[in-house]
Amino acid sequence: MTNVHTDERTPVAIQTLTQQNFDEVVTSSDVVLVDFWASWCGPCRSFAPTFEASAEKHPDVVHGKVDTEAEQGIAAAAQIRSIPTIMAFREGVLVFNQAGALPPAALEDLVTQVKDLDMDEVRKQIAEQAPAASDNTEQAPAAE
Repeated sequence: MTNVHTDERTPVAIQTLTQQNFDEVVTSSDVVLVDFWASWCGPCRSFAPTFEASAEKHPDVVHGKVDTEAEQGIAAAAQIRSIPTIMAFREGVLVFNQAGALPPAALEDLVTQVKDLDMDEVRKQIAEQAPAASDNTEQAPAAE
């Protein structure tokens, strides 16, 4: 298969995430890495080749990019305070969230760790934390 480019910077292996498709992509894919970036951000541009290489190496992992300038609603909802910020989702659950560009070896390690997660254990830990979290917020407790 030829690597067709949608534009000069984004190979097809990387999805552009927008307000319209973000939730669907994150919830319908097993593993999703998201790079929050902006065109004016030097570290974001420096990280782009690392992210693209990961997308090529791991076609089973959805690699998505959110342009924080064009998609300010997503950036606000995700509480992005600095860019680049990398998030990883597994089965729709946020399992990693860190500001700053990752070196290639660290990104590779992240992909491996996310793939190897025991999601039953992760959901159990989230359920155990939910009652404590609901005590500190005005949100309704999660249904059990």
